[in-house]
Amino acid sequence: MTTAIDRLPDGIAPDLADSLQRIAGVAAKLAHRIARGGIDEALGAVDGSANADGDAQKALDVIADEAMCVALTPSAVRFYASEEQHEVVELNAQGKLALVIDPLDGSSNIDANVSIGTIFGLYPAEATGEASVLRPARELLASGYAIYGPHCGLVLRLGEGATQAYVLDPDTRRFRLTGPMAAIPAESTEYAINASNYRHWPAPIRSYIDDRLEGAEGPLGRDFNMRWVASLVAETHRILSRGGVFLYPGDDRKGYEQGRLRLIYECGPIGHLVEGAGGLATDGRQPIADRVPAHLHDRTPFVFGSANKVGRVADYFEKPDADESALFGARGLFRT
Repeated sequence: MTTAIDRLPDGIAPDLADSLQRIAGVAAKLAHRIARGGIDEALGAVDGSANADGDAQKALDVIADEAMCVALTPSAVRFYASEEQHEVVELNAQGKLALVIDPLDGSSNIDANVSIGTIFGLYPAEATGEASVLRPARELLASGYAIYGPHCGLVLRLGEGATQAYVLDPDTRRFRLTGPMAAIPAESTEYAINASNYRHWPAPIRSYIDDRLEGAEGPLGRDFNMRWVASLVAETHRILSRGGVFLYPGDDRKGYEQGRLRLIYECGPIGHLVEGAGGLATDGRQPIADRVPAHLHDRTPFVFGSANKVGRVADYFEKPDADESALFGARGLFRT
């Protein structure tokens, strides 16, 4: 077994441990390649190329996907379901695990030198590829992401355990455990949403944002700060560290009715990690971890972060009158 991760929790099954080590090994190599910046032509776009969901691909999207397949062949991973692939790929008929992965999330931000990452989750393998991955994230054996930023970090959660943090030592290319992540702070004045789509949002989301835009003069009596990185891994890492809430609602534009984030490859694993750090992750109303995907590239609205903040968003859907102030409506001021 390779040792890209210096320490995994005691009692972890050997097959699962080996798979995580292989994934982390690829992440360490990607971190090195990304750090080369413009020196490496692989950071450019692939002319006319798109992934299975129609999004434009960077060369490094394809490289990351291929590197993961190679590292996991053969391994305990039987089925490989990637955002970059049209179908589930069988890597090893004798494998006991199924991997869901976004090999390079946020690659459109590469040119701007914004943090990007790799998101993944591991399930027990079933008889077929689709049966293995079309299931709720609550059944994940492990979830995690690597973030390629000022430093390269790895965040993991095994089963119902706590969310753990690692940092990459660039000299040894090994991830060193820094310990369990602290619980997501309950109090924060930060929220993340793409405000340019305001006119397309459903009334409950507009009402939620309106109350925060009014700041200290509004019904909540305090000022808020808006963030938007457009990199899911970067948004997640900030919220795990500082609290707050992330919102990517569905809206009334064609193709955006269920938002743009993928339930299997992005939202399920991130939701699993967030719950492990004491937060909540929903589709605005229901827990993401309980959602069963309808197909491989299913999308979903996504809200995650501090538990009280995410619960507050659900309150607005219970009373969806956008003209009613939170001060007097059923939403109340008990959760901000």
